[in-house]
Amino acid sequence: MTPYKDISAMTYREATQELEEILRAIENDAVDVDELTQKVQRSSQLIKLCKDKLRAAEKAIDQVFNEENCEEPTKSKKTEGKASGTLF
Repeated sequence: MTPYKDISAMTYREATQELEEILRAIENDAVDVDELTQKVQRSSQLIKLCKDKLRAAEKAIDQVFNEENCEEPTKSKKTEGKASGTLF
């Protein structure tokens, strides 16, 4: 068995590639029973890393949109009293 790369230093792409390698090995019966537990544990760590990276990316993207005022416009106090369906 090859030593695993440190999780904290991995990119999303590296993690997903390693997950794919583990899956292929399991599907091809290239993993013996003794290794299976280690592979499953490593997969769990990689999945958590990927989820964390996706959440961080989502948060960063949301922040950019919020800073750029790209969110849905809200009604101003001036237009609240006017009839709905009018522009001004």
